[in-house]
Amino acid sequence: MHIDLSALSSNRVYHLMTQTIIPRPIAWVLSLNEDKSHNLAPFSYFNAVCSDPPLMMLSMGKKPDGSAKDTVTNLQVGAECIVHIAHAAQAEIVTRTAASMPYGDSEVTANNVVLTPQEDWPLPRIKDCPIAYYCKVHSIQELGNTPQQLVFVEALSLYVDDRAIQNTEENQQDGRMTIDALAINPLARLGAAQYASLGKVFSKVRPD
Repeated sequence: MHIDLSALSSNRVYHLMTQTIIPRPIAWVLSLNEDKSHNLAPFSYFNAVCSDPPLMMLSMGKKPDGSAKDTVTNLQVGAECIVHIAHAAQAEIVTRTAASMPYGDSEVTANNVVLTPQEDWPLPRIKDCPIAYYCKVHSIQELGNTPQQLVFVEALSLYVDDRAIQNTEENQQDGRMTIDALAINPLARLGAAQYASLGKVFSKVRPD
């Protein structure tokens, strides 16, 4: 089947893209509301884009009523946030935090998400997440006929659960840290209401 995307509505294109660009990592983003409560929302239009400086991109659309998403409101240039990588067992609660709520209503409070403070950082992280990037907003762009906000965040520090670090002899020799992907078992986004966890993990060495 060949599909002419130019003949379709933006909603139909979105549906097809999310069905076929799979799996996608999920950024579970904690930010601060104006009243100092915590906003928490997942985004699967997300990935790493640069290593120097270490930048990640979050693409955010509108709420169903056409207003800006609360995370967009919170993430102005220079604002802090924490980008979490959730594990597969958190699929239900990650999905619940995607619900549209009035600005200032905290998804953390509504879903009893347990946070833990981090020294020298204004925001706490989600206690049960194996990966957390402590970030500041680097820049924001808008594009598209139905405007999407592209938020580039710079990672300043990284939390990794000790149980996900492989302490192999090779790693000790060259100073590298190898992550056990199965220990993290990250939650991945598919199309519609579908998610995925990791199955078999295998290695292939790139040619020189």
